[in-house]
Formats: sequence, C-alpha cells, structure tokens
Amino acid sequence: MIRPFAGLFCLLPLAAIAAAPVATDWGAALRKDAQAMHDDLAANHPGPVDPLNPGFAKANDRGLATALDRAKRTRDFAGYLFAMRAYAASFDDGHLRFYVPDKDQPRLPARWPGFLTAFDSKDVQRVVSRADDAPVPLGARLVSCDGKAADRLAADHVGSLVGRWALHSQRVSHGGELFLDHGNPWIARPSRCVFDAAGRSIPVTLDWRPIDNASLVPRLKATYQRAHEPIGIRTWADGTVWIALSDFDGAPGGPAAKALEPLIARLRAERETIVAAPRIVLDLRGNDGGSSDWSRQIAEAIWGEAAVAATDKEDIVDWRASAANIASIREFADELRKTPRSSRRMLQWADVIVAGMEKSVKDGKPYWRAPPDVEAKTSHPALPAPKARIFMVTDSGCGSACLDAADLWLELGAIHVGAETSADTLYMDIRRTVLPSGVGRLNAAMKVYRGRTRGNNVALVPKYPYDGDLVDTGALERWIASLP
Repeated sequence: MIRPFAGLFCLLPLAAIAAAPVATDWGAALRKDAQAMHDDLAANHPGPVDPLNPGFAKANDRGLATALDRAKRTRDFAGYLFAMRAYAASFDDGHLRFYVPDKDQPRLPARWPGFLTAFDSKDVQRVVSRADDAPVPLGARLVSCDGKAADRLAADHVGSLVGRWALHSQRVSHGGELFLDHGNPWIARPSRCVFDAAGRSIPVTLDWRPIDNASLVPRLKATYQRAHEPIGIRTWADGTVWIALSDFDGAPGGPAAKALEPLIARLRAERETIVAAPRIVLDLRGNDGGSSDWSRQIAEAIWGEAAVAATDKEDIVDWRASAANIASIREFADELRKTPRSSRRMLQWADVIVAGMEKSVKDGKPYWRAPPDVEAKTSHPALPAPKARIFMVTDSGCGSACLDAADLWLELGAIHVGAETSADTLYMDIRRTVLPSGVGRLNAAMKVYRGRTRGNNVALVPKYPYDGDLVDTGALERWIASLP
C-alpha cells in the first residue's frame, strides 16, 4: 500500500525552537489550540472510531483536560508550547505531532548546569559534553536526581514531551535534552544529582546558568548525531555499489524527488551490472520517512517487479472518511498532476482514495476500506535474482516510510545492519493543520493499517548491530566489507 504522506517528522531539539510574538495571550492560545486539536482528532483521525483502540477517544479527552487546566496558569510562550507538546506526546504516536515552525523569531532562552548527558547503546545516561568547570567528568554515569532514578527522571522530563519513550531510538535521539532548561513550567528542574565515575560516587548541586544558542547547538549535537549523505550512487574500489537514500519525501518536484527519480532510472538502466556487484549497500541513514512508493520503485529496479509483486499481501486499510482528509488527498493529487514525471501509480492511488472516502462520507460511514486491488496488479516477467549480497543500513531515526522500505527489502532478502530503528503506530498518512492561534501546527494520521506483520510501535533490530559511530561512513564501509 502506497503511503505518500507517511513521513515521520522528528521533533526539533529544544535549542532550535523559536518563540512567537510576546503580545500573544498564551493562556487563551493554549485553550483555543488544545480544543481545536482535540476536535480535529475527533473528526478526522482514525483512532476515535477505531473499534480495536477504544482508549483513543478517552486519551484525547484526557489530554485536552490537562491542557485546559494548564491554560489557567499559562502566562508565556513556554507554558503554551510545552503543554501542547505534552498533549501530542501523550498518544505515543510518531505520526501525531504538534510543532511551532522556526520563522526568524526570538528563541527561548536556554539554561544548563555545565554539562549534558546522553543515552549510550546500553541505555545508560553518561556525560558527553561539559564546560571546563563542570563538576562531573566526561563518561560519568547519571545515577539519580532529587531522589529520582536516572531512567525515571528522563522519562518524566523528556519522554513526556516526545512520547514513545519505551523505544530505544527515542531515548538515544532525545536523551541529550535532559539537562536543558527552556522554561518549561510543568516540570521541576533538578537541583541535586548523583553521578558515578569509575565506581566513585559524585554528589552534585546543579548550578543552572544561561547558555547561548551558538554554544548550545554543537554541544547538543554531540548527544545525538546522524549521517545525511546526499542521495546518490557510488562504487567502491572492490566493486561494491553504495546507494545513499537519506530522504523519501513525497512532495512532487521536491528535492528528494529530483534526486531519486534519476537514481531509480539509473538503477533500472544499469541493473545487470549493479546486481552483479559483490555487494550492494542500501544506506537509509538520515531517512525519516516520506513516501513508500520510492522504496518500492527501488526494490523493483533491483529485485525486479515480479519479485516485489510476490510480496504483496491482501492489506486491509481503513481511511477515516472526512471532508478535511478528502481535501488533503485531493490537494496532493492536484500537485501530482502539475508535476512532470509524477508516478502514475501514485496519481491512481490518490484518485481512488478520494472517490472512496467521498462515498463513505455520503453514506455516513466513519471509514472507507481500501480494496486490496487499489494498485493495479500487472504480471511481470521474472528477472534473474541479484548475485550481490544486499545490505541495508539503518540508524535510530528510521521510521514511517523508511520502515516500510526496511520491511519490504528484508522480505526480499536484504541483510539488516547498523542500529535499531525507530517505530511507528498503525495510524499513518499525515494531514497538516494550522491551529487557530496561527502559531502551532498539528500533523495527524488519516488511515489505519490492519494486520501489519511488524506490529504497533515495534522497532527492527539489525542482524549485525554496529557498535561504531554511524556518522563515520568510512569506518562503516570497512566494517560492512568484513562481514561474513
């Protein structure tokens, strides 16, 4: 099933969040935006009418009640921002996101205690960046703060704002925000912590101090880094074909499309040579998702259309039938028609979905169930199987359409290496909405996928985990070449 809007939009690190005009009544903005978010989800998200998820509507009501209570005490942008982020995070769904665009506005002031921690591969929080006068050394392990264990502290202070804290990928990617203070009034800033350094207990009274954005950005980057190699193909000296696929954005005519279209054309034109290589590396580092049509086209170019068609299942997909969702898909179809070389399959998909949802709305039904043959099935001659060993590299940010790629390529025989992926729920295909304040934005799903082999919020664990730095492409290349 094609998912053109299924990109997983990662939350910005706190250091990059922009403030909005100070004249705004932020308590009123929170009330309006929280109510609008609640009502939008109730009217357009598949969750509230999903018989397999009876708790969704109650969670939506609960989240609204908390936000409205906080609105009574909200006096500034930080109160608004963190209340809305917590509301969205409470659903534990990477496809349900609240955010504020960064538009040349004053930034929230930041404070830190002179050091930052991050989760390592074993989920231990260690100091990874420090000022010269910091009271703890690099590598020191966080034990507790104010009597609260390190893992619980991170869950309460960071997990409550990003959601899905049970996932290793979330802890790794956001753990560095624990010792940053941006004025969130809904949590108590730690004051006394205990660290362990080589078996020696170090009690620390935190000295919170301002840190400017220029200093914070590189320090925060040290807590979590991802490679973003430009989309393209290159060949090693030994003949290995390395295919960098750092973006699957589905925007017609966008940067990803302009890079992926010629890449896929080259894969098709040079298939015989490429699949005869000693190995092919499909590099998904930096890929947050987008459209799963790209990964299907890449699979067809490498394994052949017949092999890919053989993986097709009788997927059951229910679309929440609503006027807003119909308008979103129709807008996407209009963009496809304006864009040269747009995927015919994608356009067919969009037109069928619009017609189906329109009929369900007319009939008063909450869902439109996509028939298994939404995508026209055509027989294709089988191509010789690739001789190359095909490796697939993921990092912890791989989610949504990146996970769709991983699911498909693994089924076709790719060998998974790198890091454990992120995960997504069964709610997908995103519609974007501007909330009444004009400040906040909501991304929310339009459909639910029934019976997916990989379950709800389940990550993929590589066959060969990589313990090195995934940003170091050269070291990664040498490691892959050494695999049996």
